[in-house]
Parts: sequence; structure tokens; C-alpha cells
Amino acid sequence: MPRWLQTPPGRYVLDWEQARIDAHVADVFGFHALQLGMPEIDALRANRMPHRWLARPGALPAAEGDAADAGEGAPTPALPATSLLCDFEALPFPSQSLDLVVLPHTLEFARDAHHTLREVERVLVPEGRVVIVGFNPASLWGLRQWGGRWSRRLGAGGNGASLFLPRAGEFIANRRLRDWLRLLSFEVEGGAFGCYRPALRSQPWLDRWGWMEKAGDRWWPMFGAVYLVTAVKRVRGMRLIGLARSKAPKSRAAPAVVSHRHCELHRDLRRELSEELE
Repeated sequence: MPRWLQTPPGRYVLDWEQARIDAHVADVFGFHALQLGMPEIDALRANRMPHRWLARPGALPAAEGDAADAGEGAPTPALPATSLLCDFEALPFPSQSLDLVVLPHTLEFARDAHHTLREVERVLVPEGRVVIVGFNPASLWGLRQWGGRWSRRLGAGGNGASLFLPRAGEFIANRRLRDWLRLLSFEVEGGAFGCYRPALRSQPWLDRWGWMEKAGDRWWPMFGAVYLVTAVKRVRGMRLIGLARSKAPKSRAAPAVVSHRHCELHRDLRRELSEELE
């Protein structure tokens, strides 16, 4: 994946994903945010949370892992100071401690996508948000990838040169991902599709098909090469409770009512007493 991102279609995908992720995480508020994998993109640069982390798979050291995945010609991405190595299926965070988790192509290359998504649900606070980016198998790129895999199975693909996208990924359909999120009590909040140009490897040919961006967004939005999904963690039956009061409020005493009849009776008694004294 890191080596493929240095190609013209890889840079084309990175530019689209960076712009869409920035727009979706800019207004997410809280204290703790996490990006799982893919350090080639800074998914949290537009977010204003004070604590932000980049998690990388902990199976290999950082330098060795980059060399094995990217190859000699691919540059090593600069990591922020708050990066950490961990297992995505056992995140080193307490339950309900993160406000935002971004997964750029993380589920596609995970050992167990279901377990990784369940772990994300565990560490998110109620009303926390998750942003997921992935390749769309129902697209021109997905169709070419599917054809390349069939050619490799038939022995015509050699070492996999006919594959257009990274061969290690298991791409998840957008509808299937939404079903997984609903099963984990997530409410899908929104999403976007993009990268409608054909599966071409050269930059000049990608530029020639640039008109398909507006046409695809208008006429066939579900067939973009990549998609983005945002969802909110909902906790059913949760209710906000205010401060408990130690004492019940005291009821006010009813005001005394003075009748005019009593005033006249007192006046008559005072008159009779004054006459007797005289």
C-alpha cells in the first residue's frame, strides 16, 4: 500500500481522501482522537482535540515495517511525536475513552476486520464518532481489480502485475460496512464517494479524464473508486441525570387572612370596656 500510494493514481486517491477527511473531522469536538494506520495521510490535522494519536501495527518495528511494505524507492513518512505501536485488535485504551477514531483503509488490511471494528466500538465514548475510508469494489477500479485476480488465478497474471490496486487488501462494499456498523449500535451519519476517473496508471491520462469527477458525482455517485463513511456510537436507554438534591424544597406558609368582621368585634369590645371604666 505505501508503494502504491506513490503512483499517480495513489496520489490522486490521497488528495481526495485528505480533503474529505479534513471536512468531516474539523467540527468533531472532544479531548481524545485516534488514527489507526496509514501514516501517509494526516487524518487528524484539521481536528482541534488536545490529545491525538497515530497507531501503527505493532507486529514489526517502524523502520523494518516501512522497508518491507514500501520498498527501497518509497519515502518513509514522517511520524508525529504521539505515534504508538499496538495491535489494532487490542487497543491500549480504556473502554469509552476516545471521542474520535479514523480508519483510513484500516479494515481492508486488518487480520480480522470484525474484531478491529468491535475494538473501535469499545474504546469510543457514547456519541463518539468513527470515520472509515475504503476502496469501493462496485466501481471501475474494483472491476479491474477483480479481473486482475481472475487472470492471476488462471496463470496469466504472473507475479500480480495485472492488479491495479494493492493485492493484499480485501475490499469491503459500502452497504456491507453499513450493516456491520448497525450491528454494533452505530448510527450512520453520512458519507461520500469520489475518484470517478478510470483505472489509469499515468498522470497525463488521469488528467484527460478529469471531467468525470463532476459527471460521476452527479450521475453515478455510488460508483466512485473510494468511499468515506461517518457513524455515531449510540447507547440505547441512556438518560442524562442532573445533580441530586439532598433536601426537598420547603413549602411556603400560607399568608394569614384578617377578616373585617373580627376587626369590628374588637372595636366593640374596646368601646364597652372604656364605658365601664368611666
